[in-house]
Amino acid sequence: MKTSTLLSGSGMFVSVTFAMLLLLLFVKTSQAQKENAAEQTGFAAKLTRYDVKKNYQEKFRKTLSEYVLHSLRMESNVMSEAYYEKENPNIIWLIERWKNKTELDRFNSGTHFNAIEILAKEALELPVKFIFVKDLEPLSKQQWRKTAAKQDNPLTVMLFVDAKPGTQQVFEDVYHVAMPQFRGEAGVVTYQISQLEEDDTQFVTYEKFRDDEAFQYHLSFPPIQPVLDYLQTSIKKQPFQSGLHNLIEFAPLKRE
Repeated sequence: MKTSTLLSGSGMFVSVTFAMLLLLLFVKTSQAQKENAAEQTGFAAKLTRYDVKKNYQEKFRKTLSEYVLHSLRMESNVMSEAYYEKENPNIIWLIERWKNKTELDRFNSGTHFNAIEILAKEALELPVKFIFVKDLEPLSKQQWRKTAAKQDNPLTVMLFVDAKPGTQQVFEDVYHVAMPQFRGEAGVVTYQISQLEEDDTQFVTYEKFRDDEAFQYHLSFPPIQPVLDYLQTSIKKQPFQSGLHNLIEFAPLKRE
């Protein structure tokens, strides 16, 4: 009788302990998920456009490459990439995301950003344009650091969309449905939609494909049709005329 009672009590102890471990695991998992979600939505996202004089392009790209490579070594950096436009190489873009704006400002007060600013005084045809954005359907740092395979020929497209006032939520809802399907395409490396902080009627998509074939497939992918329908009916002007930017990446030269 005593042995039976002892075994019964032991079994109850194991059950309670197991339940407590499961509860602890659940709490930790939930906390990690919340922290990850907060981290993603709190990213400081910045696009910088430089219009560079022809005779300064090589030097400017080299200086910007140094900035990108050093920023990628920072724990607080989420992503940093630099591009020039395929049709207009004098237009150079720096695309970066940081853990928060404090970390972005801290790095921008250092020597690498200062080198860009000094060179910009003589190298630019037009003033620098800074664009701060808020990511919708945000990605994690790990997702942003995803790269194309060595045998790929990556193609990056950035599309600015100027929506008619009152239709912004429709655009967000359309992408909310389509985004998981876009990101699930075999040829997609990264796909992100963001809203400009200074004007909530303006959006920008960032789309990186493994190659041109993957991009062409995306354009005929059925889930894209609601997006195309919106672009044909609810925007101020066709984005494919002035808002489309085909980008060629030149930095990072290597990934850390």
